[in-house]
Amino acid sequence: MPEARTPADIEADIVRRRQELAASLDEIAVRVHPKTIMGDVKAKASAAVDRTAGRAYVAANRALTDVRAQFVGEDGAPRMERVVPVALVTVAVVGGLFALSARRRRG
Repeated sequence: MPEARTPADIEADIVRRRQELAASLDEIAVRVHPKTIMGDVKAKASAAVDRTAGRAYVAANRALTDVRAQFVGEDGAPRMERVVPVALVTVAVVGGLFALSARRRRG
């Protein structure tokens, strides 16, 4: 048969439960405080930006490696059969832009 609780036991239990409730309320107050919420939002946004920047870096690095592979052989020497046509097209485009620019200035 369980022992009967004394008034001192009941009072001690009430004090303990009040302290637990006060601790719970303090924790809730910290969680719903605007600074805490903003800190959580900033942390999540920062993590999302870091993930996105990491993915962008990997994609750009992969694209650069693919382009480089088109113009440089495995031994590191330039692949002239690809470099020369691209250089000629670039010179033609830049020359055309200069010609258009000069034409606009005159006329």
